[in-house]
Amino acid sequence: MNQQNDILCALYQVIEERKRSGGESSYTASLFQKGLDTILKKLGEEATELVIAGKGGGRDGIVYETADLLFHTLVLLGYYDIPPEEIFTELRRRFGTSGIHEKNSREKTKET
Repeated sequence: MNQQNDILCALYQVIEERKRSGGESSYTASLFQKGLDTILKKLGEEATELVIAGKGGGRDGIVYETADLLFHTLVLLGYYDIPPEEIFTELRRRFGTSGIHEKNSREKTKET
């Protein structure tokens, strides 16, 4: 784990703890208790809010909404027990590969 990943992995660990322990005062636990549809709805809301912030161009809003989106993405990963390291591994695999080439290879894989 490197320094950039530390906060995401630490946050994921807290999310996993809240998932297991529940708790009435935990926002994260409440998302797990409400289920996948609620998690997905919140993730969609956060993505939309980031798009709106991006359109507005305000740096602070973009940073804030990106943090919200990353947090809720980690909640979804936690729902499926997918540690962030799996995402980091996939990003490392793609690094240095043309985005067009990588996307085309995924589409060919789907066809077979």
